[in-house]
Amino acid sequence: MGKVDLCLSSEGTEVILATSSDEKHPPENIIDGNPETFWTTTGMFPQEFIICFHKHVRIEKLVIQSYFVRTLRIEKSTSKEPVDFEQWIERDLVHTEGRLQNEEIVARDGYATCLRFIIISAFDHFASVHSISAEGIAVSNLS
Repeated sequence: MGKVDLCLSSEGTEVILATSSDEKHPPENIIDGNPETFWTTTGMFPQEFIICFHKHVRIEKLVIQSYFVRTLRIEKSTSKEPVDFEQWIERDLVHTEGRLQNEEIVARDGYATCLRFIIISAFDHFASVHSISAEGIAVSNLS
């Protein structure tokens, strides 16, 4: 089986939790494969969302497209349920005036069933996440 974008809803992936929601910009927009749609934060920081793959995956590269995100922490879980998250990656992103932030992360030890993305701080009162792409392979189904 070849590498695929594991973070697409068409691959069976779901956003199972988001700390804020705007009906015009719901969290599902992060994984719909359309760069024109996005999820926006509402309220104070930190804000977070959890993506579940519903299978064991090995992630080799993450690409996060966002706007106004200052500090991003990514935690991962290998449990069947979205519990027991461990800190995996933390990044300070560069502010890009007038265009999307495009953060590429080469992943080490990228085995996971779920990812929690925590926007710790932002460059403005709001931030948006346009897409999360996770290049990798499905390792096995959850049993």
